[in-house]
Amino acid sequence: MAHLRLLFSYSRRHPQHHRLLSLYHFSSDANSSSAPSPPIKPVSYAPKPQQQAPPEESAASLTPDAGPRDQSPLPRRPQPPMPPPEWTRQDMRYVKDAPVISPVSYPSRVAPLPEDRPVCGEAEAVQHEGLRGEAERIQMDAARATRSIFGMPLEEEQLPYPTIIPVVKRPQKVAIDLVDAIRLVKTSANEKKRNFVETVEAHVILGVDPRRGDQMVRGALTLPHGTGKTVRVAVFAEGPAAEEARAAGADVVGGDELIEVIRTGGGKLSFDKCIATPMFMPRLSKVARILGPRGLMPNPKLGSVTNDVSGAVKAAKSGRVDFKIDKTAIVHVGLGKVNFTEESLRENIGAFVHALLLAKPVGLKKTSKYVGYVKKFTLSSTMGPGFPVTIPSLSVAADHFNKVQHLMIHGFVVGTETFGIGLRNRRT
Repeated sequence: MAHLRLLFSYSRRHPQHHRLLSLYHFSSDANSSSAPSPPIKPVSYAPKPQQQAPPEESAASLTPDAGPRDQSPLPRRPQPPMPPPEWTRQDMRYVKDAPVISPVSYPSRVAPLPEDRPVCGEAEAVQHEGLRGEAERIQMDAARATRSIFGMPLEEEQLPYPTIIPVVKRPQKVAIDLVDAIRLVKTSANEKKRNFVETVEAHVILGVDPRRGDQMVRGALTLPHGTGKTVRVAVFAEGPAAEEARAAGADVVGGDELIEVIRTGGGKLSFDKCIATPMFMPRLSKVARILGPRGLMPNPKLGSVTNDVSGAVKAAKSGRVDFKIDKTAIVHVGLGKVNFTEESLRENIGAFVHALLLAKPVGLKKTSKYVGYVKKFTLSSTMGPGFPVTIPSLSVAADHFNKVQHLMIHGFVVGTETFGIGLRNRRT
């Protein structure tokens, strides 16, 4: 029947001759004929058991053509209960309505107490037993410490248990006045009998960075009372300059032959200062590796490269001192001998402090001459202790030296002018 309906619907949509129409007419003619058709007996089958389908499938099984099969509800099988989902903290971060996980607290465990406690007598017996065992242990340790060698008892030395010894720092010395420091240096040097005369040394810690080129501190000065030691001077010059150097008291004078002697001498030098004329500076490059590390290389900034050879030799002989900071920003310089008078040492130290202030870098901007520049000034002998000196006393010594130099220069000028006026008056 369904096939016929499909065929009719197709013929309505496509009204043309179809090859199945003949079959249709034949079947219609056969039905309309008067010939009796054989009886059709209905056949019944036993109902087939069906499984319960979910509500969606049961609804889909109902078609408008076939109609509902069976509207009676089928018995459902009991299903095991689904376990609740286990939530983790990682899942709760992405779930909006997550259940609240309450913290679980467990009861604290308490150790069970012993039910049978010893009576007083038993407790005392246990205590005496422990003391007896301790006494035996002490006796065994004492017997172990005493050994016998050839029948002679020998007691081993009991070493103490190692303990940490706290480091005791030396108390910091208090800065004192310059005059008191000079007096203490001389006293400490005289107490120790040396085979030589010690030098009074100054060690200054500066607040500069020696790695920077604009904060390099170096200079030279002539001490008013000299250094107290004999200085051997070598001069690299030729011709009239060499004759002037010999007349001024130079110990070694030479040219290319002196450079060759230094280069082949194996590092042995017979002088303490070097002075050169400007024409010899290119030739000294052959011995720069020998003179440079010892601080003997002539330098125009220090006045050791000059055409006035005689004046440079006299200044070196009279007590010219060169100073320069090292890698740790400290200046070390000798300013006299311990057999100098206190006034002479004070003037030499004042001259050095004045020269140190003149060598102050321009890039070091501070509010004062000393603040931030001179951090610590220590005075000592060659093999004696050091004594820190106060900055105000150093400032007084430097100002005193500056005034003396100023008066000497102006006094010489005034005296020369007065002598000239007298000569003019006599001529008139």
